Amino acid sequence: MTPQATAADRRAGVDEAFFGACAEEVARLCHAMAERFARGGRLIAVGASPGARSDVRHVAVEFVHPVIVGKRALPAIGLADRDGVAALGDLATPEDIVMAVGTDAPDPAADAALALARGRGCLAIDLDPPGDDPFVRQELAETLYHVLWELVHVFFEHRGLLEGREAREGHDSGASAFLYPFLAEQEHDLEAVVDDVRASVLMKAGEIAALRAQTLGDNGQGLAAAAAAIRSATDRGGTVLALGNGGSATDAMDAVADLRAAPQGWPSRRALDLCEDPAILTAIANDVGVEAIFARQVIAYGREGDVVLSFSTSGNSANVIAALAEARRRGLTTVAMVGYDGGRVAAEGLADVAIVTRSEHIPRIQEAQASAWHVVRELVERPTP
Repeated sequence: MTPQATAADRRAGVDEAFFGACAEEVARLCHAMAERFARGGRLIAVGASPGARSDVRHVAVEFVHPVIVGKRALPAIGLADRDGVAALGDLATPEDIVMAVGTDAPDPAADAALALARGRGCLAIDLDPPGDDPFVRQELAETLYHVLWELVHVFFEHRGLLEGREAREGHDSGASAFLYPFLAEQEHDLEAVVDDVRASVLMKAGEIAALRAQTLGDNGQGLAAAAAAIRSATDRGGTVLALGNGGSATDAMDAVADLRAAPQGWPSRRALDLCEDPAILTAIANDVGVEAIFARQVIAYGREGDVVLSFSTSGNSANVIAALAEARRRGLTTVAMVGYDGGRVAAEGLADVAIVTRSEHIPRIQEAQASAWHVVRELVERPTP
């Protein structure tokens, strides 16, 4: 059995088993979070470990910048590293939600943040799924916070189920109907809505389990080729330049953390996060244009023999395409993680290796891409015979 098949088997059923055990709890947590948001509370995500940093940022961007049309922006703040987590004491108020993310190492700072949150009267969430494999645990955590973000909105569609808000006789799901067909409920029946949200949690768990299997099964050669390119480049002193937009930017952060400080203790490999410096990003975006924010950095940092690793759910992001084109001109190897049908990146052969996750649902694409990247990282250290 190939390492890719072993990785797929290791993940088979994990999502469904985990969410099957906690679907009721997740549904009620969505209701509790919606009540906090309705009273003016904020979500504050915290994490101090290298791997937690990307998840903390991912939580914040998903809630503040909803990718599903018609969903409201919800206030969320990401406090990463120990200095950031320490700031929680100055920020947290009793109506807030504090979510600690830490799947790659014990995190005393996050534990202290949760204790502080409980003392303040905040809703405290410890986002640390069980298991021995830190990569699989991170994948579960990512799916969990995506599901919380998706389904917390259901309770906003039922105003009468939120404390202090005015009930209506019935509910018109409107633009949400195609996503959540169960929403035509009476607003006095909390248990019925919780039960439907629980069913949706299970449905989403089945969807991501199938999509992970598709991504890993269909891209076996690409995963191995991506790993070989990264291993060869970094063994020779080269650098992986990682990039993406929004949630995909946090996937790039995760990739860099996994290369520099893998939780398994593997040797550190040279990697640079092109999404990391807000001064550089905003300077280029303001003075030149958003399309150039990554290409300019490829010009500045890229050397022949380096690898550009890009994440894009659509495969059509103009700044990603510009960066891949610039990398090609400079003799860099290009690896792209893309969703949908691969978009322009796949259709026009803009990457030396394109790993395609065939879905149109952005949260599920990102979750499956996390699995694909983790398999690549494993293969860097454990090459296919």
